[in-house]
Amino acid sequence: MKIVIDRAIPFIEGVFEPYADEVVYKEGGEISRADVLDADALLTRTRTKCNAALLEGSKVKIIATATIGTDHIDIPWCEAHSICIRNAAGCNAGGVMNYVFSALYGAAARNSMPLFGSTLGIVGVGSVGSRVETMARQLGFKVLLCDPPRAAKEGPAHFCPLDYLLENSDIVTLHVPLHDGTRAMANSAFFAKMREGAMFVNASRGEVVVDDDLIEAIPHLGPVIIDTWNHEPHVNRELLEKVAIATPHIAGYSYQGKQIGCMMTVRAVARFLGIAPLYEFFPHTDMKELQAVKLDVRGKTQGEVAAIMQYNYPIFTDDFLFRSNPDSFEYLRENYQFRREFYID
Repeated sequence: MKIVIDRAIPFIEGVFEPYADEVVYKEGGEISRADVLDADALLTRTRTKCNAALLEGSKVKIIATATIGTDHIDIPWCEAHSICIRNAAGCNAGGVMNYVFSALYGAAARNSMPLFGSTLGIVGVGSVGSRVETMARQLGFKVLLCDPPRAAKEGPAHFCPLDYLLENSDIVTLHVPLHDGTRAMANSAFFAKMREGAMFVNASRGEVVVDDDLIEAIPHLGPVIIDTWNHEPHVNRELLEKVAIATPHIAGYSYQGKQIGCMMTVRAVARFLGIAPLYEFFPHTDMKELQAVKLDVRGKTQGEVAAIMQYNYPIFTDDFLFRSNPDSFEYLRENYQFRREFYID
């Protein structure tokens, strides 16, 4: 049994060695056809393009990605060739939720913007969007939700059309998967419908935004917060200079999110390959200082809430490190110091 693994998956080194004949670790973008030709399983992150060019004629039976997104995998081709696909749905939802609110309160503090009573429009209400919704309501935001697939399945009562959300939200945050229906959805028409001075957050996929259209819209918007970019790791420098907060696709990089992503990936492969000792695997690590913490924000002013969130996730440090050297995009991701998640009652 041979298993090929993206070495950027945290906590995974040494897990499969007792059960596999060969375990190969490589940088995700460097995994080649020669590596997978005789492999039974491929464990990836987003930098491995899992398509015919990589997999044609290989023995790979399962691809498990330690990420929510699967747009780096040619799913129709894999399904047609009987390759099982598993992702780590929801693994980084808590981390992205923390990112959104640290960014919103941080940007609002820097720009002397009141958030109390604001309407937060969430586009895409899956694992991440649902966590953002919950905290938004706990913090007293009004919330609008747009998720056409969920509205079709559950009924429209709790959802609204995208146009209505854009026209009535003080903050718009994107949490959609990348597919043909969402690619380039945030275009000139999208931004033209947003309120003057409204904040905009993209922590989903860079390709859902048209960079030039966002750059043109920025003078009419409030603070813009971008974590995911077109053409990563080669980001649009003009956009980088104009946004309020810029980070190198690390919104979901919490300690808990990485533990859960590793757990889900290992369990999926173990169950598929029949490695019973790993069916209930969890990457226990001795890092008590990174355990999730509950924040007490009851009765606190907006400034106090902002300070508490910045203490638990100082997002402007990530912004500074990225702006200081935009070419370090991949280095910052690969060497990121995981942060602990926070939550409130």
